[in-house]
Amino acid sequence: MTKKISYIFVLLAALLWGSTAAVAKLLLANLNNLQVLFFTNLFAFLGLFIIVLLLKKKAIIQSYTRQDYFTFAWMGFLGVFLYAFFLYGALQLLPAQEAFIINYLWPIMVVIFAVLILKEQITLWKLLGIICSFVGVAIVITKGNFSILQFGNTLGILSAIAGAVVYGLFSILGKKQNYDKFVSMMFYYFFSVFYALIAVLIFSKIPAVSFNQLLGLMWLGIFTSGLAFVFWFLALKYGDTTKMSNMIFLTPFISLIYIYILVGEKILISSVIGLVVIVAGILIQSMKENLPPSSAKPSNPPKAD
Repeated sequence: MTKKISYIFVLLAALLWGSTAAVAKLLLANLNNLQVLFFTNLFAFLGLFIIVLLLKKKAIIQSYTRQDYFTFAWMGFLGVFLYAFFLYGALQLLPAQEAFIINYLWPIMVVIFAVLILKEQITLWKLLGIICSFVGVAIVITKGNFSILQFGNTLGILSAIAGAVVYGLFSILGKKQNYDKFVSMMFYYFFSVFYALIAVLIFSKIPAVSFNQLLGLMWLGIFTSGLAFVFWFLALKYGDTTKMSNMIFLTPFISLIYIYILVGEKILISSVIGLVVIVAGILIQSMKENLPPSSAKPSNPPKAD
């Protein structure tokens, strides 16, 4: 029963995360990326604050030092503010399916930064996985036509890639941290609220939002940035980590369904093929870990949320 419930949790997490691109795309029709960023961060912080209170983690918070809060501040800037800034910017400039799929390069960026920063060994599987995923991105941005290199909105593509790079770096740097996941996430969003507030006041303004926009912003903040992580951590707690990690690859495919239904975008065959190739690349680079012990060579011991 315990293992079965882990599949429910991981599916709930995938369903919530999968809605991100479609809901954000709808909000960005009338709000800019900084405005969406500010409100979603605010609601995410409030949601996580309530979760932390319910989990009775006050003692953990009281144990943190000034250095810990400094870490939360720069990690929040990198992995929450900067990542969402690039992702929402890409969603504002590109079709939702294109922006989200290109941004899904971030697991490959984790591998690259693991080699560069953590000095993990580059293997043939990792190299093949990296190449495969970049081929998948090329399929998406060229719409499968390599003979005519039309990249659409270059700024939007670069923004989606930048988001993947930033989150990959954030994930690797997070490996060096040993904080409580819920509490650290809450503080990442806490600091990101201030960064977003400063940015929106300087470069835009805090808008009046309609009731429907408020619901969308609360959904992105409370559910996709808060509750989804609760389900994910519960899935990891009660289920097999490898199986849960593989199950979460349903997220980008679920996202395409949301985009088709809510945004009304026609899902291109090239987008689906490109996404499959990217996910295949992500799975290929981890194949070494799944080989039988007798056929796998010893390796050095080694995501943040």
